[in-house]
Amino acid sequence: MIFSTLEHILTHISFSIISIVITIHLMTLLVHEIVGLRDSSEKGIIATFFSITGLLVTRWIYSGHFPLSNLYESLIFLSWSFSIIHMIPKIWNHKNDLSAITAPSVIFTQGFATSGLSTEMHQSAILVPALQSQWLMMHVSMMLLSYAALLCGSLLSVALLVITLRKNIDIFCKSNNFLIKSFFFDEIEYLNEKRSIFKNTSFLSFRNYYKYQLTQRLDYWSYRVISLGFTFLTIGILSGAVWANEAWGSYWNWDPKETWAFITWTVFAIYSHTRTNQSLQGTNSALVASIGFLIIWICYFGINLLGIGLHSYGSFTLTSN
Repeated sequence: MIFSTLEHILTHISFSIISIVITIHLMTLLVHEIVGLRDSSEKGIIATFFSITGLLVTRWIYSGHFPLSNLYESLIFLSWSFSIIHMIPKIWNHKNDLSAITAPSVIFTQGFATSGLSTEMHQSAILVPALQSQWLMMHVSMMLLSYAALLCGSLLSVALLVITLRKNIDIFCKSNNFLIKSFFFDEIEYLNEKRSIFKNTSFLSFRNYYKYQLTQRLDYWSYRVISLGFTFLTIGILSGAVWANEAWGSYWNWDPKETWAFITWTVFAIYSHTRTNQSLQGTNSALVASIGFLIIWICYFGINLLGIGLHSYGSFTLTSN
């Protein structure tokens, strides 16, 4: 009873803190001058991390096993993983460009876990025989850490893709508009148009330089976060294969979950290849990572919705009002 109450309190504390952090992020978009707001949001994410850690430890103690036995627990762990990824730039003393991705991801996953799933899913149950193994912590934690890192990195690549495509569309529209004006205007009006363009050159060059810096940072962090996630995914798949051999007598069974995990690994292996090829970097690699974003959700959520295969214990039902 005490552990259940403590878990309930920690859940509400972590969700409340991250909600405040999201509000602070929205305020910093409007008011850049207040430095204290950004510092408060960073401290809020750290407080959320410790709250979710306490929640997981509490659930671990009273359930007697590592809290990764159902979708509710895996979502809480995924939320915890997002908060860890948020703190990676702090470790390397870099500017935190991940907060715009990690903070909403934490509140989304935790909000869905607490409000989107049925109440029965929140209860800790006895592990099914297939999960009663020391490989549970190794395999599932690596997979969820990889999902968190790959989702964050993919979202950064989506942002890079959107900014690049928008920039190209703007350039295309401006060039077309300029050609039309130069064709229909008489010579005097055309010269006036050229003068106004030269006046705005310095402003446009500064704006383009800012966009260039932003895309470079997005590309930098997406590659590093995806590389980290790809490493976790590889370890998770290998440890899962060893566990499958112990539990089911075969390293690989082409179960739907295993198949989509392999597809996910293949997509991000292709991404890694495009990053090593100079001609394919930038938009091409970002496009591959964006496809990977959808593949991850199919692997993590889609298979659980179907509730088929050897991993059917991860299936779930939504709350019905």
